[in-house]
Amino acid sequence: MSGFPIDLIVALIGIAVPIVAFVWEFVLVGRRRLGYRVQMDTPVTGEIDSVFPGVLPQLRPDENGRSPELKDLSVVLFRIENSGITTIDPADYAVPDDVRVGLHLHFPQRRVIGMAVTELSDPGLGEFLDGTSGIAVREDPVGQFGIIDLPKVQLNRGDHYKILAILQRSSGVGEYPDPQLRGRLRGGRVAESHSRTGASKFMVGLTAFLAVVIAVQFAVGALDSPSAPEPLDCATGKLTLVGSTAFEPVVRQAADSYRKRCAGAEFDFAMVGSGAGLDRLDEQGKGNPGLLAITDGPKGVGYPTLLSRPLASALYGVIVHKDVGVRELTVAQIRDLYAGRIANWNQVGGADLPVRLVNRMHGSGTRDTFEHRMLDEPQPLYPAATCREIRYTAPPSPAHCEVASTKDMLAAVAETPGAIGYSEFADAAKASGITTVAIDGHAASKEAVLDRTYPFWGVEFAYSNGDLPADSLAAGFLRYLTDQGGKDVLRGAGALPCADLPNPALCQPVS
Repeated sequence: MSGFPIDLIVALIGIAVPIVAFVWEFVLVGRRRLGYRVQMDTPVTGEIDSVFPGVLPQLRPDENGRSPELKDLSVVLFRIENSGITTIDPADYAVPDDVRVGLHLHFPQRRVIGMAVTELSDPGLGEFLDGTSGIAVREDPVGQFGIIDLPKVQLNRGDHYKILAILQRSSGVGEYPDPQLRGRLRGGRVAESHSRTGASKFMVGLTAFLAVVIAVQFAVGALDSPSAPEPLDCATGKLTLVGSTAFEPVVRQAADSYRKRCAGAEFDFAMVGSGAGLDRLDEQGKGNPGLLAITDGPKGVGYPTLLSRPLASALYGVIVHKDVGVRELTVAQIRDLYAGRIANWNQVGGADLPVRLVNRMHGSGTRDTFEHRMLDEPQPLYPAATCREIRYTAPPSPAHCEVASTKDMLAAVAETPGAIGYSEFADAAKASGITTVAIDGHAASKEAVLDRTYPFWGVEFAYSNGDLPADSLAAGFLRYLTDQGGKDVLRGAGALPCADLPNPALCQPVS
């Protein structure tokens, strides 16, 4: 079909609408959710004891061995349940980890005389609701309402428990306001439960109609075109990627994903370091849209024609040989180690091993990131030596060697007793023979970078020599990495796409 592809647009809408409807009806409204409902809220009468025999004497407080006279009483039975599709863990309650209480049950115009847990869907819930769990009764004198504090109970799918409370009016007249459950869940919500017996007739009819639209549109497309078109925004040609060895696995994975999505796209890799990649792009990239450089950090001076585009914030780690016996270092200790002020690991609580410093070569973006983020002074000039020489000749500590790539760094630290180095975190996490140390008490994680407690991260850039044609493979691949499905590849590799960060223009995890 020539001209504007209205049939394709309608078909895509026909696909998207029922999918969105299905996801909304059966997934989004059923995500992690803690539900509640009031099953009884009634004045105290003689019938209550017959329904819950022996409960009221248990709830009434004794004063000097006798029960005080209580007036204008009511009894509330409150059900709390996991009405979602995933387990609710104690860590899912949106309160600090050291706080035992996760929910607050409010009774406006009433104070709590007594309460009891009357039903557990699973006996195992009892360990979350015993006397040491934080469950408690209190009163808000300003707001004139009673409160039952409820602990962070782990609820599997379908689990529930009930709270039976006896209340006395504290203010107001007439009917009481409804009880309220206050609290929040991370990645979910606390909401009143309502009966849901299935999809509405309207939803069923809409889905059926759109299914017919899909069938008709695909039939028309099959008659008009002998072959299916390429996916949207695909580009063909050949692209050579040079630069960072630390980010190479991520770029390769993204290229494989793009190639599967877009037939006719071909990728070559010659990634031997950020500095070498910039040099090659500067020398060979003018007028050549088939060459891109990927670097750990921004370019240095001397590349006036190279244009940058930030891709993601990447996580890095400080690594040590497995026998060093250290799992945590401070920033100050890392600086002292690379300045030569610490000669033996026993000076920082480790094994009796001489320190062996492993660096990336000058021009490495990973080295630039390490020095920028972790060090506060230039490194000393150490005697030239290879990592093999250090292993076999045992020179005085601290000894120093340099390696050309991330792969060489991981191997050198794993094979050299007493060694310390640094690398992109995802590669380090998969390597054997090394330990990734925590820094200032914080392990490497995306969350620690975002809350500013982990200092070792850097920005990954893509560089071209001049502007790229909009229909070139290089331009299409960059759009895929920054604005389309390539962001999922970056996230899966532990990187933070720029669009996900507080300062996306600079690709910074801080605003």
